[in-house]
Amino acid sequence: MKDSRHITVIQAATILASTIIGVGILTLPLSAVQAADSGAPLVTFAGMLLALIGLIWITLLGMRFPKQSFVEYSEAILGKWFAWGGSALLIVFIGILTSLVAREFGEVVVTAILKQTPLEAIVLAMLLLVAFPSRKGIEIFSCIHYFYFPLLLVPGLLIIVLSFRNAEFINLEPIWGNNPSGFLLGILTLGTSFQGSFIMMMVIPAMRHPRKSLPAGVWGMLIAGVLYVMVVIASVSVFGADEIKLTLWPTLELAKMTSLPANILERLDALFLIAWVITVFTSLFSCYYFTVYAISKLFRLADQRMLSFFMLPIIFTLAVLPGNVVQLYQIIQIAGQAGLLFTIAYPGLLLFVAIVRKKKGIKE
Repeated sequence: MKDSRHITVIQAATILASTIIGVGILTLPLSAVQAADSGAPLVTFAGMLLALIGLIWITLLGMRFPKQSFVEYSEAILGKWFAWGGSALLIVFIGILTSLVAREFGEVVVTAILKQTPLEAIVLAMLLLVAFPSRKGIEIFSCIHYFYFPLLLVPGLLIIVLSFRNAEFINLEPIWGNNPSGFLLGILTLGTSFQGSFIMMMVIPAMRHPRKSLPAGVWGMLIAGVLYVMVVIASVSVFGADEIKLTLWPTLELAKMTSLPANILERLDALFLIAWVITVFTSLFSCYYFTVYAISKLFRLADQRMLSFFMLPIIFTLAVLPGNVVQLYQIIQIAGQAGLLFTIAYPGLLLFVAIVRKKKGIKE
């Protein structure tokens, strides 16, 4: 498929932000508190900075090879066979990530909303929703993200701001946490929440001005990072670190406790779940689209449309493999930390080798 270069800086930033903000926002305060207790906001911010390093490397690679996909410039940097192996492993990781996002979405829906609906039906329905638009070009992909972004951002900010009425900010002290020894490991854990930066590998070649991809990426990361840090601050200040450790989905509980002034709407969890479904759709859409896009580039296919439904049963099978929610979150933690190799270490390696070998793509 021939990609048109039409994505603007604002669209690139919204694509990145809506890819990062996803299903994991429900468990984000729990992961942060397990890592650093009351220092949860600080470790979340540090995790964003870690992911920002990988994002900078990805954008610098894209600016260095503005007319090539990551599969193509990987081959120019490392050679065909080494690059083919690295690209294939990255595709496998994103495919697994897609299945985990779909499964986590299904677990939340059957637990909190549609309790009588089979898990498999929920997972399959969401995968079908992202498979259909994955047949289209990247211009449709960017428009979908651009349209839905305000619908996920505004309700989230509204709930966070209103929740501060119930906050006790003494719960945030000490700001560095009670267990500094787990802070460094916590940075790695929280850095996995920002791994959506991989989407810039696909977005940059389709940008009107690839040289502006760095500010677009930084803005997208900052939007997602500020929202995540605010969610953690609100959750810890309202519940306290000890209570959050006993809650599987603290952000959902936060929405249940929040209401509009004058009790116009006593609970905002319904509004939050609507916004949350949109965030899951956009992040799952990015993962699924990237998987079929990357496979088409790896095998030099002229069209990615047939792959959209070819990948569906594979992703679905991977999604239903975990036996229960406990096993699911264990796999998510392992896959997330392993994924740092593909979103930070691998782009860093490519950039280093490209500089040493003085490899550059065709100028804009």
